[in-house]
Amino acid sequence: MSTPMNTSTPVGREALLAATEHGRICAVAAKGQRDLQRCAAAYPELFSPKAFEPALFSNVAMAITFGAPWCSAEQLRLTNRAVLWGFALDYLVDHEAQSRHEIDRLTERCLAVADGGTPEPDDALGRLLAELRDELAAGPAFAAYRGVWREELRKVLESMAREWDWKTAAQTDGPALPGLDEYLANADNLACTIVNVTHWISNDDRSALTHLDALVEASAEVQRVLRLVNDLGTYERDLRWGDLNAIMLVSDRSDVERKIEELVARCHELFAPLAPACPQAVEYLARQVGFSSGFYRGTDFWGQM
Repeated sequence: MSTPMNTSTPVGREALLAATEHGRICAVAAKGQRDLQRCAAAYPELFSPKAFEPALFSNVAMAITFGAPWCSAEQLRLTNRAVLWGFALDYLVDHEAQSRHEIDRLTERCLAVADGGTPEPDDALGRLLAELRDELAAGPAFAAYRGVWREELRKVLESMAREWDWKTAAQTDGPALPGLDEYLANADNLACTIVNVTHWISNDDRSALTHLDALVEASAEVQRVLRLVNDLGTYERDLRWGDLNAIMLVSDRSDVERKIEELVARCHELFAPLAPACPQAVEYLARQVGFSSGFYRGTDFWGQM
């Protein structure tokens, strides 16, 4: 296909080249969306159309692609699927679980899969996790970094259970809600860092893996920023759904905005020593903050349900 204008002329050349690159990135996102839809179709008991509307698959694929625009669709396949698994877990905990015992059993099953176990046939969440584990295990980096992946998975499961406790207590006149700092210490319920670790392992990113401990620390700080950016954008929805939100824990919304500024400054402090050794991994984390800051100004990943 011929280009719509002569790129040798100065007029419009930069705009055309920029748009061409944006088009390429969108094509990668479109491929990612189709793969996520295929994945969801294979687990109909896990991804009900009511909760997982088509836009969610598109939103996930866009977020991941714009976070790593240098990657191909294949390089982002497991990263995308790890996000989708996190959404499925979140839905089961927030909207399906009726007791802490159910959540504890879910946690046990997922950790057993992480440790190499075979999920029961009726455990769709475990079967999808086993697929992710096995694909990661087929790569060269998983054996050395499996422990990090398993630890981040544990944090996600335990933090989601802890937030369930907070929400349940609030609905039954139980203990007071957490303070903002305690709430942020539980930001692994966003499942951001487990996705990032999956990304670096699946792509055998040597520069990132060499500095994985420091990157996980930086990712955890990014995760706290994303937790608050998410909350600013979804406050009304969280009120409708009965979910916790940082704005509920402070006297004024501006307290959350100031905390974001503090956390972003801390992110830059953590990024600085890492940038010379693994610049792409640092850019990947920084782009997550930027994308989410823009995205949540206008929409949300979830539909209306």
